[in-house]
Amino acid sequence: MEKKSRDQFRTRLGFIVACIGSAVGMGNIWMFPYRTGAFGGAAFLIPYFIFVILLGFSGVLGEMAFGRVMRTGPTGAFGKTMEMRGKRGGRLIGLIPVIGSLGIAIGYSVVVGWFLKYLSAAVSGTLGQVEDMGAYFASLSGSFGSVGWHMLGLALTFLIMLFGVSSGIEKMNKIMMPLFFVFFLILLFRVASLPGAVEGYKYLFIPRWELLGNVKTWVYALGQAFFSLSLAGSGTIVYGSYLSDDADVVTCARNVAFFDTCAALLADRKSVV
Repeated sequence: MEKKSRDQFRTRLGFIVACIGSAVGMGNIWMFPYRTGAFGGAAFLIPYFIFVILLGFSGVLGEMAFGRVMRTGPTGAFGKTMEMRGKRGGRLIGLIPVIGSLGIAIGYSVVVGWFLKYLSAAVSGTLGQVEDMGAYFASLSGSFGSVGWHMLGLALTFLIMLFGVSSGIEKMNKIMMPLFFVFFLILLFRVASLPGAVEGYKYLFIPRWELLGNVKTWVYALGQAFFSLSLAGSGTIVYGSYLSDDADVVTCARNVAFFDTCAALLADRKSVV
């Protein structure tokens, strides 16, 4: 009986947008604007860009290549690596990023549930009738107010996964990631027209050079770059295991780091007020 071939990303673009989708998250949208403003404005971008370049061409590239060589996820990849050296315990090491990713996924499932609820309310028109958004969100986030929406989000995620890598994850990311950047550009222009936008831009982007001498600025820039690029998780290794042998890993890593940074900068500009 002929062994069924393992599914792979059909195009390099599909792999890149999938990795960007895995990397871009709350670290870009919520955390990055806060840290930029708190640690020197435009001055914070200097250490951040330095660490993105260093981590992009080391960590991201390394995880992609590691996954492609081993053709499996973290537990299998670390297990094989240790076995090559005649040692055990590799699978236990590989469980560490898997457990971490599970914790992150649980948190994101809650956010997806909120998103679906707000999307439904916006489409139906009821969101525009809400007078107190704080109370509306409190009713949604407390006392199991959105469990049904969380379950719907998980069901949609499992449905996409059932279609596999090329027909599920790759196709959905080719649609959703361009939409993500389009929506952020729309928000960018909308925010720029709001009262107080100029002061917000000044707070975020006027450099406070004295903070470059603060160790915390560099520490938080490193942490932000590390978290934003989704390093030490399992996503990049898993996606790398589905990357074809003829794909240029260096180019893929560079593009992921570049577009992830673009997403963070767009989030920065839409959070000025």
